[in-house]
Amino acid sequence: MYTRKSIDPLEYAGVVAKALDPGVLLTTRAGGRTNTMTIGWGTIGVEWGRPVFVAFVRTHRFTHQLLEESGEFTVNVPVGPFDRGILGLCGTRTGRDCDKLALAGLTAVPGQAVAAPAIAQLPLTLECRVIYRQHQDAAAIPPDILAKYHPRGVEPDFHGRNRDLHTAYYGEIVNAYILE
Repeated sequence: MYTRKSIDPLEYAGVVAKALDPGVLLTTRAGGRTNTMTIGWGTIGVEWGRPVFVAFVRTHRFTHQLLEESGEFTVNVPVGPFDRGILGLCGTRTGRDCDKLALAGLTAVPGQAVAAPAIAQLPLTLECRVIYRQHQDAAAIPPDILAKYHPRGVEPDFHGRNRDLHTAYYGEIVNAYILE
């Protein structure tokens, strides 16, 4: 059984920000299905006087579909040593076709304030409820960034070089803890 050590998410903002490269997991649950994916783009801070994590998810991702249905997610951050292969598997497979948690040997721990679980192997957990979403506008993105991160000459499902844009999900951090 896991216990939760409550934390102030803003006191851990540096830890979360540094963990984004090489990646953290974003986990969501809707319609009886749980999915996790590796993300490397995100921010943690304050918006409208509330602590938030802003996650960027490409529109064709299965996670995007589940986020649209549930409006909730967890951010799962490693603390100490962990198997980096988890990030590779969760960043290259789609949850539409498989159970990534099972394939990666991950332990889902029920969330307290949201339906999405925490992940024991990445114990720093931010439980978030979407309070705002914004789809990226290609016309507002500088051409060099658009060409690098949204190239037109590749298939939309080719990982790492997808041409589709992101939705920014502003998740109010409603609970934060480290699993022990």
